[in-house]
Amino acid sequence: MSGTESPAARLQALFEGHRLTPTQRRIAHSMVRRAADVPFLSSVELAELAGVSQPSVTRFAVALGFDGYPALRRYLREVAPAEPAPDTGSHNEYQQAVEAEIENLRHLAEVLADPEPVRRAGRVLAGSRPLPVLGLRAAAAQAHGFAYFAAKVHPDVRLLNEGGTMLLDRIDAAVRAGASALLCFALPRHPREVLDALVHAKESGLAVVTVADSAFAPVAKVSDLLLPAAVGTALVFDTACAPMLLGRVLLEAMCDDLPDAQARLEEFDTRAAARGLFVE
Repeated sequence: MSGTESPAARLQALFEGHRLTPTQRRIAHSMVRRAADVPFLSSVELAELAGVSQPSVTRFAVALGFDGYPALRRYLREVAPAEPAPDTGSHNEYQQAVEAEIENLRHLAEVLADPEPVRRAGRVLAGSRPLPVLGLRAAAAQAHGFAYFAAKVHPDVRLLNEGGTMLLDRIDAAVRAGASALLCFALPRHPREVLDALVHAKESGLAVVTVADSAFAPVAKVSDLLLPAAVGTALVFDTACAPMLLGRVLLEAMCDDLPDAQARLEEFDTRAAARGLFVE
């Protein structure tokens, strides 16, 4: 683990390569979200944070290769110490929410230090004709924003932002039309319908690229390539600045693999000017 990484990034690296149960993924997700505090939490406190039993925390530590939770906590304190938390004592609750979201963006920047996963995802999405983009409930806005801009450079983008009995039919239609991949935005709380749709997509032969709030989100097991970006949880409703930005980065990577992307954008600008579409 590099000393320049954030506590959350160091925890992510610790969990990589381990086959975790759903309960263990929940614990891991909770640890990443509270990375600065975890080395100082008891097993009971971590269990309460994750909403699991204390023995589940012990089994989780053993699954990572430690004798028990005390050994895991000792490891985190010695090898991956938390950075001093910024002084937010003078900040009100709204400012604290903004500071937390800024920290999420910093973590995303660290993750993007290795651009290859995003570039690989961009290639996969650019090669799919059509390209279905899935996002339900809280993630619908992220999917809609991506699809809106992607349609300017990709010849056939199909937005799937409504659930119901026709969702699988629309995935089937995309497959019949020649789709080879599906992009999914998955944010808390994760609808069961999204998980079912991704299972169906994979069974239909689609490569699934997912932007999710955590590498341990429930959709991870049905995603071929998962790109994590944390959501903010300081307000009544989650904030999703990092997932939105990651979606735009993914668009950039996709454009790099669409040889006519620039020509399409210039064509759109010409049509927009002729129609007086925008107020200058």
